[in-house]
Amino acid sequence: MTEAKADGLAGPVVPGRSIRARNRTARWLTETFQPPVVVTVQLLLSPLIQDGFPATMAYGALAALFVCVVPLLLLLVLVRLGRVTDHHVSDRRQRLPVLLMALASILAGLAVLAAAGAPASVFAMVLAVVGGVVVLAAVSPFWKISGHAAAISCSAVVAVLMLGAAWLPLLLLVPAVGWSRVVLRAHTLAQVVAGSLFGGVVMAGIWWLLRAWLVP
Repeated sequence: MTEAKADGLAGPVVPGRSIRARNRTARWLTETFQPPVVVTVQLLLSPLIQDGFPATMAYGALAALFVCVVPLLLLLVLVRLGRVTDHHVSDRRQRLPVLLMALASILAGLAVLAAAGAPASVFAMVLAVVGGVVVLAAVSPFWKISGHAAAISCSAVVAVLMLGAAWLPLLLLVPAVGWSRVVLRAHTLAQVVAGSLFGGVVMAGIWWLLRAWLVP
């Protein structure tokens, strides 16, 4: 690796090819493990802890429609209209209305799930997501906590709790996705760490408590 000098100080020069490869990897991680994708998988697997799986995945899909698909489609419309900068809502000032829109869709989904007789495990997962959205909406006007980090951390921890210790390697996705957000300058390290702790401890904890209370 070469050295460059400026103002009497020497520092390493990172080859442009390495920077491009790093940024491509970061973008791939960010897009692949974005919250709507991660939470959709989480909801599809939510009935796993009750009898009837995999047939009951249909209820998870119904939940994902209201929790992920509808909010994402509405968000893309706002992006197309120029009301929101991008589908990751990079501008912190735009996050509160987007999160409130998502919350309204989720609450409508809960009503539909109740009418459809969805398993309690699906309700537990959706309510855990509600708790996450409420907190993120409350924090967003003041600080840009990482939704990517929160989503992947919650999903990874919940998957381990549901499926067992053999799935512990999934936790490696948490620092990987967090790294991608920092590399792309979407968040600071503190915002990523806060999101990871919030998702893995608070949101997953809410799910764990609701599971014990709701699931027979």
